[in-house]
Amino acid sequence: MRRFGLHLGLLIVSAVVLLPPLWVLRTSLVPESLSYSTDLLPQPTLENYVGLFTRNHFGTYYLNSLVVAIGSVVLALPFAAMTGYAFAPLQNGGPAARFAVLATQMLPPVAIVLPTFTLFRMLGLTNSLTGLVIVYAALNLPFLTWILMGFFEGIPVDLEWAAQTDGATAWGAFWRVVLPVSLPGIAAAGVLGFILAWNEFLFALVLSGPATATVPVALAALQTSNGVQIAKVSAGVVLAILPLVIASRFIQRFIVQGLTFGSVK
Repeated sequence: MRRFGLHLGLLIVSAVVLLPPLWVLRTSLVPESLSYSTDLLPQPTLENYVGLFTRNHFGTYYLNSLVVAIGSVVLALPFAAMTGYAFAPLQNGGPAARFAVLATQMLPPVAIVLPTFTLFRMLGLTNSLTGLVIVYAALNLPFLTWILMGFFEGIPVDLEWAAQTDGATAWGAFWRVVLPVSLPGIAAAGVLGFILAWNEFLFALVLSGPATATVPVALAALQTSNGVQIAKVSAGVVLAILPLVIASRFIQRFIVQGLTFGSVK
């Protein structure tokens, strides 16, 4: 009975967690007129997905999000790796420098979005993917730094000493020993940074234009004078979470490897 109760509780919790995304998937596969019906799957159709790409130019917004998210991670990861390595094994800057990096995450985005817009307008970076890449890289840099600090702290210092004993410089030990050993942690941090950039809405709304909008902004634009096009929104949500589902499969493996890569084999 105890085992039966445990499995029953797990089934209930799983149903509560899985029902909303499954119902969103169901709503995306029915016509707009039947989107609020309680039937399981009446008249399944791909009309909502086709309409997103043919009439709402969702493919352009999807590509914009991919470019911005990947570009911001590629830009931020090298700086985060060097900063995290300087903070963790080398102990540069002390606790004050670490707290200064962490303190930047305490500012609410709404407090800096208008100054950022003013600065980027002066630099001509509004309504451009380059501006969004720079903003997202700056927003994710403190978070990625703290993530990588934890991974770098797990690397045995003996590996660096052995490399320097063989004639490597501090930079050579970092490049040839520390980075290859910490690749699982860097990959996990990169996936987390991709997810944060992919889901960001406020800066994309303020800094982008009709041609450079991202997926969250495009989904918000589906609200019309006749109300929210819930079937199209559901189709857009399914497409929006697809890269995150794929990324989550990778991040599970990389986080497990990252938690154990510091062990001396």
